[in-house]
Amino acid sequence: MTPPLASRSGGHVRRVERDSPRHGPQTPRPILASLKMDPEVKLKVDSFRDTITGEAEDLLANFFPKKLLELDAFLKDPILNIHDLTQIHSDMKVPVPDAILLTANRDGPNMKKRKLEGCEVTFQGTRVFVMPNGMLKSNQRLVDIIEKVKPEIRLLIEKCNTVKMWVQLQIPKIEDGNNFGVSIQEEAVAELHSVASEATTYLDQISAYYVARAKLVSKVAKYPHVEDYRHTVTEMDEREYTCLRLIISDLRNQYATVHDMILKNIEKIKQPRSSNAETLY
Repeated sequence: MTPPLASRSGGHVRRVERDSPRHGPQTPRPILASLKMDPEVKLKVDSFRDTITGEAEDLLANFFPKKLLELDAFLKDPILNIHDLTQIHSDMKVPVPDAILLTANRDGPNMKKRKLEGCEVTFQGTRVFVMPNGMLKSNQRLVDIIEKVKPEIRLLIEKCNTVKMWVQLQIPKIEDGNNFGVSIQEEAVAELHSVASEATTYLDQISAYYVARAKLVSKVAKYPHVEDYRHTVTEMDEREYTCLRLIISDLRNQYATVHDMILKNIEKIKQPRSSNAETLY
């Protein structure tokens, strides 16, 4: 029985009985009592983990080295080894109108805004100004290269995300000590995330090229007498050609570095903690 407590009130000692627990000592509830997974769902989750594991191991054993060699061969393709960059220039076919000579006795036309008379077409109430020679085409040589580079960028992002998910699923529960293997896993995850993020910027770079070139070509159409705009377009095409070759080179190098890093640390990635921890003394 719980011993009584003594309290002093007005100089008199009063005995206070301690209340005993109504229900007796409480037993601790199981931590996972409320996390009951449906057996069918658990089976599907386990199947998903096995699928990711099998796919990631196949990527590291076969896909990454094959893609490395494939991109290395692509870098030697003649389309990416043009030394005379004038070969990638494209004719914008924007005519230069004849110059208008102004005299003191003749008022010249209003040159604030240039319009093409007779080239106005109306579609559903919207006025559309067309170019005298039709659509201004993109640089087809660069478009062909871009259409080959973009799938390679997307492929690298997808495969790196698959391997990253596999490494994350190998990370054990958080515990004190013996976390050297876990730090290797976290470093591998960070490297894979960095590779995927950098590859995403390549797609942004391609979109930015199209937007910037479109603005310059519009300037050429608006101010056909300004030769610097035409030179700027060709300079931009040359720069984009060089950047595309560097992108392919970076993709090849990233496949090589990721494959090398994972293989060198495959034991710690698969088994970050030893079953029997070694004693320090």
